[in-house]
Amino acid sequence: MSKIKEISKLLLLNVTLNQEAARRFFKVSEGSYGAGDEFLGITVPNLRKVAKVYKDIELQTIEALLKSKYNEERLLALLILVHRYQKGNSDHQKKVYQFYFNNLDCVNNWNLVDLSAHHILGHYLWDKDRSILNKLAASGILWERRIAIVATLYFIRKSDLDWTFKLAKLLQNDPHDLIHKATGWMLREAGKKDEAKLISFLSEHVDQMPKPMRRYAMERLSEEQKISIMASALA
Repeated sequence: MSKIKEISKLLLLNVTLNQEAARRFFKVSEGSYGAGDEFLGITVPNLRKVAKVYKDIELQTIEALLKSKYNEERLLALLILVHRYQKGNSDHQKKVYQFYFNNLDCVNNWNLVDLSAHHILGHYLWDKDRSILNKLAASGILWERRIAIVATLYFIRKSDLDWTFKLAKLLQNDPHDLIHKATGWMLREAGKKDEAKLISFLSEHVDQMPKPMRRYAMERLSEEQKISIMASALA
């Protein structure tokens, strides 16, 4: 606990945002996806600096940070985990992956997902059975569904696009806009690797996609391409 107090003191020295600014990109009102999440007011660059200082802390301390009510403390824990994963050998990576997976309930806001899922879950599953992504994509928990699709960013960067399109198809009728945006984002990234494959996928599914997903996915396409895709949906 003394280590946690030490970390908390250093975090407070790195507060640069007021509450309004800290919550600007998060919905924290009652009934919203981030209801109950609290913020200290620390930027990601400052959190990365603190993470470097405490990169070698024990998993027990990381777990305590993950249980914090403060978003930034949970994010700090995840940044340290990502660092540990990237620097470790295969046995250590397996240990970090299992720890991450066992604590998915703490990866419970979009920034926490987006800065960790592909680095740990995506990387670990790259050369393994990926069926767990189907289970996560079908979860009743919003964050697990987002973790599933964002994890495929690692595959995309390796020019392996099949799972991105597979999960996008599963999630195209998801009820939450945070899934619409994340899925559209991954489709856009996939399109950077294979634009023709993205256009083919969109031509088949665009009429079933929510507007945010469609908008994100088509963001880099020309107006002519967008018109052609929309026309194909009406044909």
